[in-house]
Amino acid sequence: MTSDPKKPTPPEGLPDQLVLELHQLNAQELRKTIIHAQELLSFQNESPSPVEPNPGDDILQVTEHDGYTEVVKRVFCSEGCDDCPHGPYHYYVTQEHHPNGTEKPYWRFIGKIELDDE
Repeated sequence: MTSDPKKPTPPEGLPDQLVLELHQLNAQELRKTIIHAQELLSFQNESPSPVEPNPGDDILQVTEHDGYTEVVKRVFCSEGCDDCPHGPYHYYVTQEHHPNGTEKPYWRFIGKIELDDE
């Protein structure tokens, strides 16, 4: 879909037309889109995904399972790195319960992975 290796790759199964429209939005419009998508998930009694990309992450695949989320992502480091992007890497993400009652995603690194389309 894109030739720029630093441009995020859309998740598998996202309609092409939606991807094109999202790429045309500015930062404020994207934030509003995220809020609305979370509201729609809540309306459908679905919890939002625990997967929030860190700056420099390019999430390639997200697969929900009972009790965990499987994630494949590439990682970009600082400017000037000739080896970027790194990966893709495979992770299992679970919800970690804290004594104060909060939950946070816990990313368990599985290892480097080869994708079929590479």
